[in-house]
Amino acid sequence: MRLADYTDYTLRVLMYCATHGDRLVTVGEIAEQHRLSRNHLTKIVTDLGRQGLLETTRGRGGGLRLLKKPREIRIGDVVRAAETDFRLVECFDADTSRCTLTASCRMKSLFKAALLAYFKELDAKTLADIVAPAAAPGRSARLRRQRVPS
Repeated sequence: MRLADYTDYTLRVLMYCATHGDRLVTVGEIAEQHRLSRNHLTKIVTDLGRQGLLETTRGRGGGLRLLKKPREIRIGDVVRAAETDFRLVECFDADTSRCTLTASCRMKSLFKAALLAYFKELDAKTLADIVAPAAAPGRSARLRRQRVPS
């Protein structure tokens, strides 16, 4: 299973906003930071605004920021909203499945259990869990040199 680019970029936008929570950020700034299309990010930001995750302000001095605290935004909810298809195998959709093994196959239940476990993990984490805290001024160089244990 692989996340769509749209979901990846959605998470990047939220992470960037969480990291810079002390100020408004712009779509152009995020696009430049991640080397992504500004137009593509604008669509993502619009969707996040409709979902109530981002506040967007247009015009001069405008920008965007999180509407919720990072610890209130579950990663599983973000992924569910951004992804369009969780059919890991054809038989997940009874309307379109043409598999002739369905009656005797146990693969569907295996992948369904795996998908549930996947979302259990994602639901256990919030945006705060995946964003490194901002370093105190003067400490950033030393922190960059430190290795993070895995």
